[in-house]
Amino acid sequence: MSASDTSPECDPATGHSRPPRREFKARGSFVIRCEGCNLPKLNCLCPYQVKAESDAQVWLITHSLEHYKPTNTGRLISDVLAQTQVFTWYRTAPDAQLTALLADPRYAPFLIFPDDQPDYADRVVGMDAVHSAKQDSRIPVFIILDGTWRQARRMFRKSAYLDSLPVLPLRTERETRYRLRKPASKAHLCTAEVAIELLRQGGDENAAAVLDDYFDVFNDSYAASRFYKKIAEPTEAMTRLLARQEVLED
Repeated sequence: MSASDTSPECDPATGHSRPPRREFKARGSFVIRCEGCNLPKLNCLCPYQVKAESDAQVWLITHSLEHYKPTNTGRLISDVLAQTQVFTWYRTAPDAQLTALLADPRYAPFLIFPDDQPDYADRVVGMDAVHSAKQDSRIPVFIILDGTWRQARRMFRKSAYLDSLPVLPLRTERETRYRLRKPASKAHLCTAEVAIELLRQGGDENAAAVLDDYFDVFNDSYAASRFYKKIAEPTEAMTRLLARQEVLED
């Protein structure tokens, strides 16, 4: 959904039309953006988009406000991993496609969330459960709640249809490199960074490396564009992605 889409939505819980949502306005909202990557055309991201294969999949349950934020990093995952699924979060009425996929025995879904509360301790699993799913010929799925930490906690607590899923906490020493929003802690990774670490720990190292480079390019390009500065020389991450493209095209 684009930031300019203000058409009425239908509330899945009531069936009634919702009033048009106001267009998201942020600093720089007047900037001319690329229709492909939504970044300012000054530092378009499109030349560096490289697809990667992975055994695991990523499904995003995205807070509705995140769809309107050009700084959202969940979309970077979709750019790299073609099988990524994106669902808008509704508290009372889950997406019908999501419900069907959760019931599909081909998939082994894991809800990514910290194990910092005792009331769901019986649901917590480790990365070994992901590797076991692969051995059982099932497709591991990392379900990431895509929103601010406050939104993610509300989504976790208010989504009864997710209560039966195993909870997989991300354990990593990585500190966030995200420069476009100020986190409460360096340990609070953005959505793309969470996916990178999950893929890496789950054995999809190549996909993790591609997404990591793509995230760096996004991070650098967007930060430079905020100061109306064009990146003159390709960064190391840009160079690696361009080299991957050449290999894929040969």
